[in-house]
Amino acid sequence: MKAFTAIKMVGGALIVLASLNAYAQSSDAATTAAPEAASAAPTAKQAKAANRALGRKVRSALTKTKGLSVANISVRARGGAVTLAGSVPEQPQVDLATQAAQSVAGVTSVKNALTIRPVGQ
Repeated sequence: MKAFTAIKMVGGALIVLASLNAYAQSSDAATTAAPEAASAAPTAKQAKAANRALGRKVRSALTKTKGLSVANISVRARGGAVTLAGSVPEQPQVDLATQAAQSVAGVTSVKNALTIRPVGQ
């Protein structure tokens, strides 16, 4: 009978130790993971700055593209996705604008919403 009581006591002690160890590990993991997660996600201000910078890079690439009229093209960047809007005088310029935007580092996708509007219309 004493052996049975001793086994119950040891078993109970092991369960308590196991639960304390599991609790300690989960709280340690939470404290070490939280700072990494916080630093990995940019703030809204940082995201806006990154979007503006990417938009400027794309606009610069469009300006440097030979045979492309950029006077009526607007660029919008959101998290690597770039939207080109406005108008160009000829269809080949639509393709040039898309290729130029895709060539910029940091661009993940390009949505081309350009329309063709001949000069003078």
